[in-house]
Amino acid sequence: MTLDTSIPTRPADAGHTTRGSAAHAQTAHATPNASTARWTVASVVALFDLPFNDLLFRAQQVHRAHFDPNLVQLSTLLSIKTGGCPEDCAYCPQSAHHDTGVDADKLMPLDDVLDAARNAKAHGATRFCMGAAWRSPKDHHLEQVAQMVRGVKALGLETCVTLGMLREDQAHSLKQAGLDYYNHNLDTSPEFYGQIISTRTYQDRLDTLEHVRDAGINVCCGGIVGMGESRRERAGLIAQLANLDPYPESVPINNLVQVEGTPLAGTAAIDPFEFVRTIAVARIAMPRAMVRLSAGREQMDEALQALCFAAGANSIFYGDKLLTTGNPQADADRRLLERLGMRSETAAN
Repeated sequence: MTLDTSIPTRPADAGHTTRGSAAHAQTAHATPNASTARWTVASVVALFDLPFNDLLFRAQQVHRAHFDPNLVQLSTLLSIKTGGCPEDCAYCPQSAHHDTGVDADKLMPLDDVLDAARNAKAHGATRFCMGAAWRSPKDHHLEQVAQMVRGVKALGLETCVTLGMLREDQAHSLKQAGLDYYNHNLDTSPEFYGQIISTRTYQDRLDTLEHVRDAGINVCCGGIVGMGESRRERAGLIAQLANLDPYPESVPINNLVQVEGTPLAGTAAIDPFEFVRTIAVARIAMPRAMVRLSAGREQMDEALQALCFAAGANSIFYGDKLLTTGNPQADADRRLLERLGMRSETAAN
C-alpha cells in the first residue's frame, strides 16, 4: 500500500510571504472568520492521530519545502520589567495573584538593555526579544521601550517585544520605532482558555494581534501545552493560530514550566512524544512560520530536542534565562547544534 504523503495547505499559503514582510502584514487582519478559516479542529486532530513516524515524515517534507532543515534561528529573551502583573494567568510566576517569590521591579534602564543585547549578539543571537510584565503598557513606558527598540536595531539585531495588550495607536508607535515583531500568545484553545485566565478575554488577544498587523509589524504568536488540556484542545490552539489571516510569522510552542505557587504547579506533565507531535502539527499547519522551541526546553533532554528539530522546529530561545525560568546554557546549545550538524543564522553587522 502506498503512503499518502499529500499535505493539506491553506488557500492563503501562496500569498503568505516569508519573515519580514511588512507590506503583507499591513494588508492582513488577525481575527479568523468563516471565509478565511481553513483548518477545522477535526482536521488538526487527524494530524495528531497519525502514527508518529508518518507525522514526522509529513512535517519534515513541509519543513524542507520552505526552509533549510539544518538552519536554526537563535533568539534571546530579556525580562525588562519583571513581576507584579495584574493578570491571573494560572501558569505565570509573574502574576501578582500568585505567591511565587517573584518580586516586582521597575523598567530596566536603557543602557542595561543594550549591554544585554550586545552580549546576546556576541553569543550568536539574531533576534532580541524584550518582555515586560504588564496588562498593557502606559504611554510613558511605551516611549522608553521604543528607545530600546531603536537602540537594539542599531546593533544589527531583529527586535521583538511582548508588553501585553496594545491599542491601535501604541502599535503604530512601535512600528515607527522600527519594531520587527510583536509577541502576543493565544496561550491555548478558546474552549480551554477559561481554565487558565479570567482577567483577559480571548477576543482581547485577537484584537491586539489585529492592531499589530494593521501597524505593519510581524506577529509572534503561539501557546503553551502541558497545562492539563486534552489533545483536542491542543488541536484547537493550532487551528486558531493557523486560521489567523495570515498565520503568524513566528510560532513559539511553550512546554509548561511548573512554578511553585502558581495554580498549575503539580499538573501532570505532557507526554514527550505528544509535545513533538505538537511541533510537527504546527509545522504542517503553518508551513512558512518559524516554529520556536520556547519555555520548557530546559526540561527536555538532547534526544527530545533533536526530535523537535526533526519535526520542524527551526528557532530556539537561547541563553541563560527565559523571563523567570531557566533555559539551557548557551554553550550547551551550541554543542548540541554542532553534534546534529546544524548551524545558526548570522546577525547583521
